[in-house]
Amino acid sequence: MHSYLLIFVMALTTMAIRFLPFVIFRDKTPALISYLGKVLPYCAMAMLVVFCLKDVSFSSVNSFLPEMIGVMTAILLHKWKHNTSLSIVVSTILYMFLIQKIF
Repeated sequence: MHSYLLIFVMALTTMAIRFLPFVIFRDKTPALISYLGKVLPYCAMAMLVVFCLKDVSFSSVNSFLPEMIGVMTAILLHKWKHNTSLSIVVSTILYMFLIQKIF
């Protein structure tokens, strides 16, 4: 019974957190919230790129070339096709191929 109660409380808390902004901002969304909605996805992507490239060593070409090829592939493919999923999947597959078979 204790486990069921914990699951119920967690589900209720999650639902409240998800639905509360719609209840609070029913009439008009504040300008700050709209601004954050526009800016935060780009900030999150920038943080992910920094996190992924933080351990790249520039001591030799073999240590940073696969990462740079993967990043450039993602950028160019996204500029060409405007499809985030496609650019992430293709650049990840290319990067994995490079580090497994070539470098």
